[in-house]
Amino acid sequence: MLAFYDRFPELSIHQKDLFMSTLTNKKFQQKLMQLFCNINSKTFTFEEIANPTVPDCAVIFEFGIADANNFSFIDEEETKKVLAVLDKKAFRVMDFFCVIRYYKDYESKKKPLRFDYYMVRFVFPEEKMLEIQIFHERGPRYIPPEALVTFLLNSINGSSGRRILKTIEAQNRIE
Repeated sequence: MLAFYDRFPELSIHQKDLFMSTLTNKKFQQKLMQLFCNINSKTFTFEEIANPTVPDCAVIFEFGIADANNFSFIDEEETKKVLAVLDKKAFRVMDFFCVIRYYKDYESKKKPLRFDYYMVRFVFPEEKMLEIQIFHERGPRYIPPEALVTFLLNSINGSSGRRILKTIEAQNRIE
């Protein structure tokens, strides 16, 4: 099933936050797909994402969308596929896999560091409401779950001329 991962670790969530949206669920999901397509493989400085735990480090995100037991990298083609489905109906759940790659710059030579692997679930319990659930699968947690949520929130709100998401409740459940 598109956008749903059968084996999402629902009992091991590391971060959970509830938001109100100014957009309908369908419009928000369309914006989210475009955002992930634009973010994918773009290079950020660590300071743009969170408080740097590794100085002079480049950060690259790779988001994939779930399809039953697999994830597909979100590129233009995958975005068009999901948007075509969204034209008919909004999803109740959208699952994503997020690889965060880190590169240390040593005299203009990029040295890869250990990567972080996250699963991100967007749940839409009712219209204009969503919950973000973060599961850290493995990696050094250079960017912690709460910083990932903050980055996503800032990216979503920054992609529009007005604020799209407002925090209702934040629960930090690191296990």
